[in-house]
Amino acid sequence: MNVVLLGPPGSGKGTQAQYIVDEFGIPQISTGDMLRSAVAAGTELGLAAKKVMDAGDLVSDDIILGLVNERLRLPDCTQGALFDGFPRTLPQAEGMVAIGVTLDAVVELLVPDDVVVERISGRRVHQESGRVYHLTFNPPKVADRDDETGEQLIQRPDDTEDTVRERLAVYYEQTAPLIDHYQQSSSEYFKTDGTVSVDEISVSIRSFLRTFSS
Repeated sequence: MNVVLLGPPGSGKGTQAQYIVDEFGIPQISTGDMLRSAVAAGTELGLAAKKVMDAGDLVSDDIILGLVNERLRLPDCTQGALFDGFPRTLPQAEGMVAIGVTLDAVVELLVPDDVVVERISGRRVHQESGRVYHLTFNPPKVADRDDETGEQLIQRPDDTEDTVRERLAVYYEQTAPLIDHYQQSSSEYFKTDGTVSVDEISVSIRSFLRTFSS
C-alpha cells in the first residue's frame, strides 16, 4: 500500500502519519529524512545532494527521485510506504510514475488558512530544551516563560504570521496542480476535515486505508 499524505503546514500530517505507520506497518518517507540519511551515509546521491545544499541551492528533482528509488528498495518498504510531504510538485509526481511507483491512495487534510496561522504562530519554544508550548492550546504556567526553568520562550522565525502565510502561498502554488493531478489519476483520493479532533481524523483516515491493506 503506497499512500501520499497531503496538507498545508500545520495541518497535522506528522501526527496522522504516525497513526498510519503504527497500524499498517509501512515506513514514513520524507525527503528531509532521506537527505539527512544519505548525506550522513556518504552515498553517491548523498554527496551530490550535500554539494548542492552547501552551495545554498535546492536539491534537484532527479536527486530526490533517486533517493526515493533507493529508499523503496530497502526491506521495510516491501509492503509499501507512506509519503509525507512528497511529492511537492507536479514534476515530482510525474517522476514517481517514471521510476515505477504505483500509488494506491492520496489523503488530503483540509485546514483553513486562518486555523493554520493560529496553530503555527501561537507556538512558543524553550530554545535549550526544545519544549514546545502554544499560547492557546498548551500555554505555559507563566506567560512567555518555560515551566521548568523559568527562562524566556521564543517564537521561531518560521512561526511568525507573515512567514506562515508565505509558506501557505508556496504550498498552494506548488500543490494545486498536484491535487488536480491526483484527483484525475487512478489512485483513490480521500479528503478529510483536519480541524476536528486528532482521534476523529485518525479514525476516518484509517477506515479509508483499510480498503487497501488486505
